[in-house]
Amino acid sequence: EELAVAISEEAGKPITLARGEVDRCRDTFTEAAWVARHPEVVAQDLAGYGSGAGRLALIRRVPIGPVLAITPFNFPLNLVAHKLAPAIAAGCPVVLKPASQTPSPALMLAGILEEAGLPPCCLSVIPSRAADAQKLATDERLKLLTFTGSMDVGWRLKEMAWRKRVALEMGGNAAVVVEPDIDDLEAVAKRIAGAAYGYAGQSCISVQRILVQEKVYMRMRDALVAATEATAHGDPARDETVCGPLIDEANVLRVEDWIQRAVEAKGRLLAGGTREGTVIAPTLLEEVPGDQPVVADEVFGPVAVLFGYEDFGQALNMVNDSRYGLQAGIITNDTAKVLRAWEEIEAGGIIHGDVPTWRTDPMPYGGVKASGIGREGPIYTYREMTEERMLVLRS
Repeated sequence: EELAVAISEEAGKPITLARGEVDRCRDTFTEAAWVARHPEVVAQDLAGYGSGAGRLALIRRVPIGPVLAITPFNFPLNLVAHKLAPAIAAGCPVVLKPASQTPSPALMLAGILEEAGLPPCCLSVIPSRAADAQKLATDERLKLLTFTGSMDVGWRLKEMAWRKRVALEMGGNAAVVVEPDIDDLEAVAKRIAGAAYGYAGQSCISVQRILVQEKVYMRMRDALVAATEATAHGDPARDETVCGPLIDEANVLRVEDWIQRAVEAKGRLLAGGTREGTVIAPTLLEEVPGDQPVVADEVFGPVAVLFGYEDFGQALNMVNDSRYGLQAGIITNDTAKVLRAWEEIEAGGIIHGDVPTWRTDPMPYGGVKASGIGREGPIYTYREMTEERMLVLRS
């Protein structure tokens, strides 16, 4: 509970969601502990070619070396865990730079790890400015840069760290596709609203684009308006709050401006759009041109845009009409369409029967295009933090 309160107070995350993040952090460490207890060793018979006759290769993974981990404000505990837990499993020391807005959960976790027996030399937590992270990115003693944050910062760090291994998770503008073979549209609308407006949309995989087949568009539109207006927003300390404040005033002004620009571009405001302090009410728009920031960029705010489509192929093209490619949701009962989506959608993950916001911590999580490089999830991060070392045995 102490960790959850720290997350809620610093990040403005609704307390119920903050408690869920603490639970996920435990899951991340549990999975990483399994990885540590089951090191990957591969035996390869080299006798398939004449040059390899009588020889057997054993391949194990060894630590790449010290790691620089840079984490964002929106999951200040579990995204830290996704860097630290695999590093401990791999045997890599870590220099951690948490987000300057939310350093306390990382510092508290470091204290827990030290109390559990992690040697002090294995982890350094440096709450600092972004400029300090750029200095660390060029330090040749650090062999891997693992970064979660904005696209502009991520690509800039990659350019600076060109001699290192780099893993980047840099966000998206996730789409969900709703087909007409779904019976309970009201339940789907509530699920989508929770995924669009939970934690004020400050998640890389929050629902931003809602694509609905024309046969059910009006019914889905009405259900989404009702679900949007019913989403509890305000004080993050209340258990019932789903949509709390944005992280700071600058982001409030940016999101307000993007909403206003969408309306000025002939978009239609269906719900929300109001503000109280740093809380923007859950906002639903439709008929917004594709070049508007609320469609083309990552809002990172409680805003979703509704679109209609005629056929499934058009919907897949609309999903792909983005420079991002993190996750997408496909809500249909048609297995053939699900498999087609898996084949054609340019994203790191396709979530069937649910929103793209769904994630469980062991899975390979990451994107393509501007969403990043590499995958998180303890076993996948462990592989990023290690490299193969081969022993060839001769008979």
